[in-house]
Amino acid sequence: MFFSSFLSPSPFTSLLILILCIAGVDFVYTTPAKIGQGYKLISIDKSPDGGLIGHLRVKEKNNIYGPDIPNLQLYVKHETEGRLRIHITDAEQQRWEIPYKLLQRNTPPSLKQNVGRSRKNLFSVAESEYSGSELIFNYKNDPFNFFVTRKSNGQTLFNSTSDDSDPYSNLVFKDQYLEISTKLPKDASLYGLGENTQPHGIKIYPNDPYTLYTNDVSALNLNVDLYGSHPMYMDLRNVNGEANAHAVLLLNSNGMDVFYRGDSLTYKVIGGVLDFYFFSGPTPLAVVDQYTSFIGRPAPMPYWSFGFHQCRWGYHNLSVIEDVVENYNKAQIPLDVIWNDDDHMDGKKDFTLNPVNYPRPELIAFLEKIHARGMKYIVIVDPGIGVNNTYGVYQRGIANDVFIKYEGKPYLAQVWPGAVNFPDFLNPNTVEWWGDEIRRFHELVPVDGLWIDMNEVSNFCSGLCTIPEGRICPNGTGPGWICCLDCKNITSTRWDDPPYKINASGIQAPVGYKTIATSAVHYNGAREYDAHSIYGFSQSIATHKALQGLEGKRPFILSRSTFVGSGHYAAHWTGDNKATWDDLRYSISTMLNFGLFGVPMVGSDICGFYPAPTEELCNRWIEVGAFYPFSRDHANYYSPRQELYQWASVAESARNALGMRYKLLPYFYTLNYEAHTIGAPIARPLFFCFPNLQELYDVSTQFLVGSSVMVSPVLEQGKKEVKALFPPGTWYNLFDMTKAIVTKGLKYFTLDAPINVVNVHVYQNAIIPMQHGGMISKEARMTPFTIVVTFPSGMNVVEAKGNLFLDDDELPEMKLGNGYSTYIDFHATTSNGTVKLWSEVQEGKFALDKGWFIEKVIVLGTNDTDGAFEINVDGQPIEDISKVQFSTSEIKFIDSLEDEGDKRKSMMIDIHGLELPLGKNFVMSWKI
Repeated sequence: MFFSSFLSPSPFTSLLILILCIAGVDFVYTTPAKIGQGYKLISIDKSPDGGLIGHLRVKEKNNIYGPDIPNLQLYVKHETEGRLRIHITDAEQQRWEIPYKLLQRNTPPSLKQNVGRSRKNLFSVAESEYSGSELIFNYKNDPFNFFVTRKSNGQTLFNSTSDDSDPYSNLVFKDQYLEISTKLPKDASLYGLGENTQPHGIKIYPNDPYTLYTNDVSALNLNVDLYGSHPMYMDLRNVNGEANAHAVLLLNSNGMDVFYRGDSLTYKVIGGVLDFYFFSGPTPLAVVDQYTSFIGRPAPMPYWSFGFHQCRWGYHNLSVIEDVVENYNKAQIPLDVIWNDDDHMDGKKDFTLNPVNYPRPELIAFLEKIHARGMKYIVIVDPGIGVNNTYGVYQRGIANDVFIKYEGKPYLAQVWPGAVNFPDFLNPNTVEWWGDEIRRFHELVPVDGLWIDMNEVSNFCSGLCTIPEGRICPNGTGPGWICCLDCKNITSTRWDDPPYKINASGIQAPVGYKTIATSAVHYNGAREYDAHSIYGFSQSIATHKALQGLEGKRPFILSRSTFVGSGHYAAHWTGDNKATWDDLRYSISTMLNFGLFGVPMVGSDICGFYPAPTEELCNRWIEVGAFYPFSRDHANYYSPRQELYQWASVAESARNALGMRYKLLPYFYTLNYEAHTIGAPIARPLFFCFPNLQELYDVSTQFLVGSSVMVSPVLEQGKKEVKALFPPGTWYNLFDMTKAIVTKGLKYFTLDAPINVVNVHVYQNAIIPMQHGGMISKEARMTPFTIVVTFPSGMNVVEAKGNLFLDDDELPEMKLGNGYSTYIDFHATTSNGTVKLWSEVQEGKFALDKGWFIEKVIVLGTNDTDGAFEINVDGQPIEDISKVQFSTSEIKFIDSLEDEGDKRKSMMIDIHGLELPLGKNFVMSWKI
C-alpha cells in the first residue's frame, strides 16, 4: 500500500513542490560541469592476493560539495574468469560499505597508512594493464583513469577518461559526493538501473532521469526512484551482426543520480565507496549467471507459488475471504493462494488478529479447510511497530533494544497503526527478536508465507516527531496516510541536508522526506543516510531466516523494497500501479528488468491496483498476468471489487490463460530450478535467446517464458488483433498446435486476438513438459504428463531438447542428491527417416515414488508416421504396445514461408495411451 496512491501523479508532485518552495528548498539545482582535476596515481604494486593495490592523491583541492578526500586506495582484482572488481576508498579512514555479512563478498586489503610511499613501486610505464581470462584492467597515471577492455575482441567496456570536451569530470571523491563517468559507444543498448517505471520500454533511454534511492512513490509515477535500488546495468553491443553483453555493478547503497547521455554515463553518489564489479558475459544469460553467482542465486520458490494468487486491501472480514475462495471455485478459475492485506490485524498492528472480523477459531477452521485442499494463506507485515505499551510485540522490542535510534531514543514515525518505531535489521538482536515474533504469530495463525510491505522504509511524516498531547493520533476519521504527529524538520546536519541533492521523487525532495530521518542511527553507529536503501533487503534476510527456522520449510516472502541480492531471499511485486493500458504495458518492462536484477519471481498487480479497471482491460491483463512468474490479482481499499469472476468475459479469459499456465506448471517450476542454479530469468526479453538480432533489443511488448515460449499479448484498447514480431524459425501456437508460423527472417505477423484469446507460441527445437492442469497446483501436479516436441518445419535432420525438474517443494533447498528430487533431460532427433525421443534421468526414485508418468507425446513439424514404433524402458523393449495409439493432423501455416517453393507438408503426431514412468530412462522411435 502507498499512502498517496489515490492521488494522481500531477497533484502529488505539485503539492510536494509547493511544500518545498514554501520551505525555501531550491529544487532547480545546476550541477557544475567540471569538478577539480581528478587524482594522480602515485604508487601501485601487487597485492598479496594477486591483485593490484594502488594509492591516489588529489591533484587540486576544491570545496564544491565539500572538501576532497586527499588520499585514496585503489584495489583491483580478477575475482573469477568472468568477474573483475575495482574498489576505490579513502586510504586513511574506514568508510561506509554494505555490511560484508549482509552481502557476502571478498574483503579488500586493509587500508595502508603509508600513502606517501616511494615511487619505486610505480610501474615504469605511463600506461599499463592487468589482464584476466577475459577482462583487462588498463590505467593511466596522471590524471588517474582506468579502462576495462574485453580480451577476445578488444572492445572497451568502461572508460573513465574525461576529455576537455566532455560534460563530466575526472574522478571526484569527497565525503558526500563521488563522481565517475564512462564513455560509451552510441550504438550500445543499456538495460537496468532500477527500480523505476520506464515509459520507453526495457532499454535505458538517453537523458531520462535515473535516481536510485528507495522511496514509497507509487509505480504509476514515471522515471522516478521507486521501491528498489539496483545500481547495475547490462550493456549489449552488436558489431557486424555479432553480439556481446557485459554488466557493470556499482555496489553502493547511498543515494545516487545516474546520467546517461547516449555516449556516456555518469554516477553522482552521495556517500560510500566506489566498488565496481564487471561481468564479462558474453551472452545475456551468461551475464546474469555471473551476476547472480556474485550477489546470490535466486531463492527457490515452492511449487504452489507458481499458481494464481488473489488479494485485496479491503477484505473486511473472514466471510468475505471465504466467499472469494468459493466464488473462484464456482467460476472454475484456478486459485492457489488467498491473501490478506492489513484487514486481518487488530488496529493495523503486526502479528495480531482482529478479534471481531477475524476471530481466531473461525480463521483456524478456514485455514484447515483450504490447507486440506492444498491452498495457501499469506498475510502482510509492515516494518513499523506500533508504539503501544499494551502491545506485546512493542514491549518485547523495547526490552530487546531493537529499534533505530535518534539521539539515543527510538526514532518515532507514523504508518498505518499510528505512531511506530522501526526495527533495525542490521542489529543481530533485532533479527532474533523478529524471528521470535514470527514464530509467535505462526503459532497464532499458521500462515504459509509473509508479505513485507512499506519497507523502503515508508513514513507518513518527515523529520523529528513526538506524539501529540490532548488528541488522538490517528483519529480514525481521515485518510490513514495523513501525518498527525507533531513534527519539525531536521536540516541542521549534513546527513539530513547533504551538499549534493539527488533527484529524489523526481523533484530533489529532501533525502529524509516521508522516510526515516537520515541522521538517525543504526547498529554500530551506521547512519540511515548510508543504510537507507538496504532496509528492505535486511528485512528480507531476517524474515527468510525466521520462516526457514519455523518448520524447516522453503520460505515464500514477497517484498516491495529490494536491493542488490534481494532475489536470494524474496520475490517482488512491482508496487502500486494504475489500472490503465499504459500500466499494463509498463508491467512487461519492469518484470523483465527484475530478471536482470536476479529477482526472477516477479509480477505486477493484475488489473491494476487502482482505480477500477474496465472489463476489457482486466481481460487483457489476466492474459498477460497469467504468464508473469508471480501471478496475483490485487486491488486497493477504495476500488470496486475486481476478482476475475466479477465479469463473465474476464472469467472466460482467466480460465483460458490460467488454464494454460497450470498446464505449464512443470515448465515454470523447471525454470525456477534454472533460476536458482544459474540465475536465468524466468521471463526474458526476446533478445536473450536471439542476441544477434539487433531489431529485438528494444522489444518491450512481447516476452519469453524461458527460452521457448513467447507471449504476444494485446496491450491496446479496442484491439482484436496483435502485431507480433517473430524471430526466424518455426513457432507453434500453444493453444492450437496445428497452427504455426514459419519465417526465414525477422518478421511481423498480424494475429487474430479476440477478447478471450492470448497468442502464445512455442519455438522450434524445444521439448516442453506439460500436465493436465487443474483448479489448484497440488491437484494439477499429480496428473499425467504430456511431452511436446517441436521440430523446425521442413527439416530432414534436426534435434530438440528440454528438461524437467521435480522435487519435494517443501524442502528449503532445491537441489539434486537429497533423495527427494528428480531431474530429466529430454532429447529428440529426426535422421535417416527415423524420429527418436529419449530421456536421461538423474535420481529417478523420487519421481517413481510419486507415480508420475508420461501418457502422451506430441511431436510437431515432422512427416507422417510410417510405423516401426518401438519403446525401450531402462534398456528393456516393451513388447505389448497395443494400448498405444497414433493420430496425425496436418499443421496449418499462417502467412508461411516467403519462398513458397520451400513449403513442405508438416504434421502433428499425437502418441497417446502411453504409461512411461518419468523416473526411468526411455527410448521411443518410429519411421516417418
